[in-house]
Amino acid sequence: MRKLGIGLIGTGFMGKSHAMAWRAAANFSGEVQPVLVCVADIDGEAARRTQQQYGFQRSTNNWQELIDDPEIDVISITSPNRFHAEQSLAAIAAGKHVHCEKPLAPDSQTAERMVLAAKAAGVVTQVGFNYVKNPLLKLAQKMIAEGDLGDITGFRGIHAEDFMANPEIPWSWRLDPSGGAGAVADLGSHILGMARFLLGPISSLFADLETVIKTRPESAGAAITKAVEVDDIARLTVKFARGCSGHVEANWVASGHKMQLGFEITGSKGALIFNQERFNELQYFQFNQHEATNGFKTLVAGPEHYPYALFCPAPGHQLGFNDLKTIEMLEFIQSINEGKSIGHDFTEAYEIQKLVDAAVASSREKSWITI
Repeated sequence: MRKLGIGLIGTGFMGKSHAMAWRAAANFSGEVQPVLVCVADIDGEAARRTQQQYGFQRSTNNWQELIDDPEIDVISITSPNRFHAEQSLAAIAAGKHVHCEKPLAPDSQTAERMVLAAKAAGVVTQVGFNYVKNPLLKLAQKMIAEGDLGDITGFRGIHAEDFMANPEIPWSWRLDPSGGAGAVADLGSHILGMARFLLGPISSLFADLETVIKTRPESAGAAITKAVEVDDIARLTVKFARGCSGHVEANWVASGHKMQLGFEITGSKGALIFNQERFNELQYFQFNQHEATNGFKTLVAGPEHYPYALFCPAPGHQLGFNDLKTIEMLEFIQSINEGKSIGHDFTEAYEIQKLVDAAVASSREKSWITI
């Protein structure tokens, strides 16, 4: 049995999700078995707690030790955005495969450099666009490709949450412009990536980015404030290479919304509606001969929607967030085993980052940007 040594950088929300996903993936990964070798965090105590909780062999407060460790084959990066490029490039230079959370880089030029480095080194990469691993999203993609909706006439997509809605929430790494843009990068990359996954490339866009909360406390409860230099809300009009148009919103000050990541796609024969807050359901409309009974029906996730059956044999019992992350890691293990990318790799993340950069430029220049 082939062992795949895992080194994890970061112990926050996504770090814990990665640790759980790697452990769960070992139940399904066949002859390639991920092994949790070492976890790194600048907070050494947090690293030790994560080591004990999830079964890593050791921990450290120095991420470079993971890069230098010959027992580690894969570096899993969940650190703040501004460290993604440095840590990824170091791992690539050491010949290790890299899974990095999104956004991949602060700008598309850096992302391209990362793509080229990975290709030159012959390592496999993946970026954390886990929401498109949903079996029902793959069903939606298949339905669109096979013409179930007819000619696509429109797309409306949104990723809205309220974790930054309170103006008393202090300034943090999410607001650091050295890590890239704000909501359009953090949330917008998800819905833009989902749009590409479903409908293909976006050829041009017009964007309006807005900073709603201009200053925030330097720290919790502090009287001294710090200017916010990134966007809170991004509103985009997009045109797809396939010929249709649509609208996209990214918003992290959307009061009352915890995970409104969703879309509505309309076509000449029908429509699809999806909302991540009910991500085991897909709403499907198809015209029939009787107007009185035309309407959406609910498609409920079940074992016939691969790979749902790996987790549960019964329909309607529902997958969870960490199951999607496990599916993501399983695809990455398969990619490594086959020596080629299967999921969203650095190249796809680069294409999404180009859209984020275009949105920033469009808002600044108040003009359409061709991708």
